[in-house]
Amino acid sequence: MDPNASKKHLLNMLSKEDALKRLYAEDFKRVTVSFYRYVMIEDPSDLRDVLFQEWKKLQVFGRIYVAHEGINAQLSVPEHLLEKFTAKVHSRKEFANIPFKIAIEDDGKSFFKLTIKVREQIVADGLPINEYDVTNVGKHLSAEEWNKAMEEGAVIVDMRNHYESEIGHFEGAICPQSETFKDELPEVKEMLEGKEGEKVLLYCTGGIRCEKTSAYLKHHGFEDVNQLHGGIIDYARQIEDNKQLANKFKGKNFVFDERLAERISTEVISACHQCGALSDTHVNCKNVNCNLLFIQCEACQEAHQRCCTPECLEVIKLPEEEQKKLRQGIENKKRFHSHQKVDLRNAFKDTDNS
Repeated sequence: MDPNASKKHLLNMLSKEDALKRLYAEDFKRVTVSFYRYVMIEDPSDLRDVLFQEWKKLQVFGRIYVAHEGINAQLSVPEHLLEKFTAKVHSRKEFANIPFKIAIEDDGKSFFKLTIKVREQIVADGLPINEYDVTNVGKHLSAEEWNKAMEEGAVIVDMRNHYESEIGHFEGAICPQSETFKDELPEVKEMLEGKEGEKVLLYCTGGIRCEKTSAYLKHHGFEDVNQLHGGIIDYARQIEDNKQLANKFKGKNFVFDERLAERISTEVISACHQCGALSDTHVNCKNVNCNLLFIQCEACQEAHQRCCTPECLEVIKLPEEEQKKLRQGIENKKRFHSHQKVDLRNAFKDTDNS
């Protein structure tokens, strides 16, 4: 039985349009926060019910997953209620002193509703439950310790997906071209074969994926596994707070909310998927039946109306009723589900030359 079913009182009944109107009508600032913890939760469904009721009263918006193995939360909190929210979270023994990561670039519009779901795992790894001990993790490194380890020649691995590392990564990092985390785990293990005795540095957005990876690698005999404490998000904060530390991250940090990314350094390291010009701006194809996530520069956004192909451009020109008919019978695709690698370099070649 789906643990998220029959919970209408724990759902947001507003349409996206009305929820956004509510958000933009607010007269206070919001803070974007993320946190996670691998910890045994006896009854995830009960916890979800309690958290939803508590956090709704504090006007929290966000996307939260709970499972027997822990919690993974990305959310926004009214600034004037952040202290109260923090105390509420830390008062639960499972989450005592759980570290919060605060977004660097933040307009307060990262989320527009509260969603808390029960999952089998907070990060799906494609492996049987209890295949390895997710709490037997590697060493956490501060930004200063991380920089030093990089300079000493440690092996650096980006534990994010290809579309994330494309717009930003650490100098010299191995960046697997996976589309999902469950594809990435065996790929990284294979890439690191023969390096079991070397110092390995793992990083991701906020730490949750590299923490699970560190436990996986230790289970498979890797001896010196380390992870960036707090991920890229907290690394950026530490660099900002300590001007003596060099920023070794180049480009943007991809984030899974309405912002899509936050800039960590001034370098632009990626290119428009259509024309090849320097760009690190992700968009979702305007044809909602497609919804492909790809990099599109401002010139191509204007020329192609935020579409990935001429076929999608033709679809968005249809009357809304016709577009709805095209969507009938097709399962609604959710944001970020369409992130497969697609070659778009010649997508508009014939139309551009006509």
